[in-house]
Amino acid sequence: MGQEFQSLFQLNTKRFLWLIVVTFAVILAFQYIEIPYGNFLFSPFSASKIPPSGSSSFQIADPPSNTFSGSNEFDKSSILDNAQKLDDGSMTQLGEDSGQSSYNENWDMSNLTRSSWEKNITSVSEHKSGSSYINSSAPFPAIAPIYQTPFISPSTEVSKSFKTPAPELPNYSGMPSVSKDNITTTSKNESLWSSQNDVNTMDKNSSITVVPPLLKGNLTNTLKKENLKPSQNDVNIEDKNSGVPRDNKGSSKKIPEVLSISEMNTLLLQSRASYRSMRPRWSSAVDQELLQARSEIENAPIIKNDPSLYSPIYRNVSMFKRSYDIMEERLKVYIYREGARPIMHTPFLRGIYASEGWFMKMMEASDRFVTKDPRKAHVFYLPFSSRMLEETLYVQDSHNHNNLKRYLNNYVDMIASKHPFWNRTGGADHFLVACHDWAPGETKEKMAKCIRALCNADVKEGFVFGKDVSLPETYIRNFQNPTRGMGGKAASRKSTLAFFAGNMHGYVRPILLKYWENKDPDMKIFGRMPKSKGDRNYIQYMKSSKYCICAKGYEVNSPRVVEAILYECVPVIISDNFVPPFFEVLNWESFAVFVMEKDIPNLKNILLSIPAKRYLQMQMRVKKVQQHFLWHPKPVKYDIFHMILHSIWYNRVSTATSRSGARNGVR
Repeated sequence: MGQEFQSLFQLNTKRFLWLIVVTFAVILAFQYIEIPYGNFLFSPFSASKIPPSGSSSFQIADPPSNTFSGSNEFDKSSILDNAQKLDDGSMTQLGEDSGQSSYNENWDMSNLTRSSWEKNITSVSEHKSGSSYINSSAPFPAIAPIYQTPFISPSTEVSKSFKTPAPELPNYSGMPSVSKDNITTTSKNESLWSSQNDVNTMDKNSSITVVPPLLKGNLTNTLKKENLKPSQNDVNIEDKNSGVPRDNKGSSKKIPEVLSISEMNTLLLQSRASYRSMRPRWSSAVDQELLQARSEIENAPIIKNDPSLYSPIYRNVSMFKRSYDIMEERLKVYIYREGARPIMHTPFLRGIYASEGWFMKMMEASDRFVTKDPRKAHVFYLPFSSRMLEETLYVQDSHNHNNLKRYLNNYVDMIASKHPFWNRTGGADHFLVACHDWAPGETKEKMAKCIRALCNADVKEGFVFGKDVSLPETYIRNFQNPTRGMGGKAASRKSTLAFFAGNMHGYVRPILLKYWENKDPDMKIFGRMPKSKGDRNYIQYMKSSKYCICAKGYEVNSPRVVEAILYECVPVIISDNFVPPFFEVLNWESFAVFVMEKDIPNLKNILLSIPAKRYLQMQMRVKKVQQHFLWHPKPVKYDIFHMILHSIWYNRVSTATSRSGARNGVR
């Protein structure tokens, strides 16, 4: 009897154990297929998951779905498998090899607080031999940029609330090399970002993240491995509080085809009220510092007599003075160390695109403004050279810049994957300085929300008043002494009414020569002048002329604007829709003449109609504003380096928001 009872007990025990095993197997099966959050099966195995506040969710264990919002193709080939840890040129994969997930699940960054992410910030921004380490335990998704989602066709209606499966992440071996021979140009039909197909909508509860490629190492070695293939499922998704000024965002009020300088002044004022940078996804002390600075600038004490600043050449000399002083006292800039030469960290110091190179050189050498602690940074510098980008990557005579755009987009992906700072503001507190003609088009995709300092400051090419900065184009002939030969003849000794010489680039200059070349002895209008040592003939004409004609070439910008100021000649700008340098600070109409392109036939009459007293006043003001356009071997107060940096600082302060959404005053 005892043996029968014991056998029965053992049999029941086995059945009970099998029942437990089957139960757990069922639970695991449900976990594997990911029953949506909120259902009855919420086992201990899912305790690490963070339930989203909205409807968006990821299916981490499943391969990517073929649909997005019910209709859009999800291209798996453009998604990358593993974020990579960089260590002195070597790459160690995060993922299965390290026993860690290479994908962060359902991060809701809006719930992160300053205290929670500051604890681990040092581990993310730690540098060793110029490389940064990713701390996998950090409370924010250092490997997850917030803006990248599957490509959405412009013709597709997108639901504001949607579920997105997590992509299956293929292996990525590194960024392709920059050898021109290995660049595959993009076809005309390739899906690229443009103003027509950008989707600027953000569901604030969505947690869409994609791990992007990483850039590291010697470019000529890495690009040979794989061509830069553009992702066709990239869409720039922004916070609903962000965006371009309403006039540039598809409102019913259209910008005219041709803007006068007075209309630009109006747009600048309107942008101060209408432009909103992206609301930070979590709070930082710098937000309140920026709001405090704005309050102090708007309530600046009145400046009556400052020997260094001649008030008529400024929009508001008191606000400029206060803003500049605060910048010198408080501004901190963080410079990303990532990026391979020669495109990154290689200043180009000679020629007509030298402004970006001189700024890069002085910014990276600055002890006053540069901080190694990104938590203290008010702005973040993306140190690339648009000139070196073209020199290194452009395929001669291809007339295709798509590979240049992809390189910059991949660079942004890498920055967003390694650091949390881009994700915090969508790039609104990042800035770039680029002087090449192609820079507006190359930076209008993933860098669109950055503060862009551009020589080609064209309203019709996407220049945003109140956010972007017009960068002076300076022709550096002698990089050891960039101010050599500056100055001009006294006003009473200037014998020529107007002067121009240059190549027949674009459509405006041929019109100028058609009407004025060899037509009038007072109008010295030439094509390309014969070569002379140091361009002496060209410079002497500028020094001895009352007015220097600054006619656009292929693009709206021209180095003649700065040259005229350096040689004390009143600039006459003939370039419709060109935003002149430091527009947010300087009163350009006080020392320059603006002539519409359609008025070229009447050019001499326009110049002669300016009274002699007015001309002398303008010429004197050209001398006063000259200090703001000079490069020095070492930066000098109020010089061009400080003015570029100030315009970036001023626009950042003017458009800054806090986590609470405050823009005016301090909360």
